[in-house]
Amino acid sequence: METEIRSSYTYMGRTFNNLSTTNDDSTAFSDCNSDRSGEFPMTSSQSRRLLLSCAPENYDDLIRQLVSGLESSSIDDQKQAAMELRLIAKNKPENRVKIARAGAIRPLIFLISSSDPQFQEYGVTTILNLSLCDENKEQLACSGAIKPLVRALKIRTSTAKENAACALLRLSQLDENKYAIEWSGAIPSLVSLLESGSIRGKKDASTALYSLCSVKENKIRAVEAGIMKALVELMADFRSNMVDKSTFVMSILVSTAEARSSLICDESVVYRSMVAREGAIHPLVALSQSGTNQAKQKAETLIELLWRPRSGNIGGSVDM
Repeated sequence: METEIRSSYTYMGRTFNNLSTTNDDSTAFSDCNSDRSGEFPMTSSQSRRLLLSCAPENYDDLIRQLVSGLESSSIDDQKQAAMELRLIAKNKPENRVKIARAGAIRPLIFLISSSDPQFQEYGVTTILNLSLCDENKEQLACSGAIKPLVRALKIRTSTAKENAACALLRLSQLDENKYAIEWSGAIPSLVSLLESGSIRGKKDASTALYSLCSVKENKIRAVEAGIMKALVELMADFRSNMVDKSTFVMSILVSTAEARSSLICDESVVYRSMVAREGAIHPLVALSQSGTNQAKQKAETLIELLWRPRSGNIGGSVDM
């Protein structure tokens, strides 16, 4: 008899949804498909200009004008150009390559380093939209976008932080960029966003960390930055809706001895007890019984580690 695979469970009065029992990749995470920072207020003349841009034949000329505007001596012209580039890159995917080819990337990177928070946000968000195009990823990295995006994770507005995390996720989809992003110091900042960001920020950070930690060196760096404690806390915080996301990130980390040691140490005992007390073990049990084979193995390994006493062996390898 075929076992029914369910994606929703109720336990201790709580319902657990989207536990990703049918696959074991990153589909449970933030999609980061485009910026979600909302539209900006515009005057009537600004609205008219955007309406003119709706005609496809006008895009090339408009993009050249806007890229030129990024380097204007007028602050207002620069902001207007950055705002409009963000909008047409968000709403018209075919314009993302055109904007990059027109030379917008370096001026946008310069905006991220501005002391003006609005400039910073426009720059980060437009780069996020450009990074959604595979053709732009290498050019963005080679033009120096990674370090300013990492800085945006540390000192910028919450929207800039969230969009920077999404942009870094997109750039990390090229394997060579995973190392460059870690070398630029992104992982501790992403762990910090995972710990203290907004709900969206936590999701964006977990998604970026999931991608970056496909590389062993980055797994170790994430553990050193305190990710295990943050993940266990999120597994016990049902308001965050992060049980499944935390499980996926933790499942790729526990293949390293460093992660298993962190999970079993004295400091972690209180958090592991909290996970068990709050009922987060149950969805893992459900996943271990009715998920795909790989999902079952991941869930079983995490259950064993979460219940293991400190005296348990941590040196053996875990095949995830």
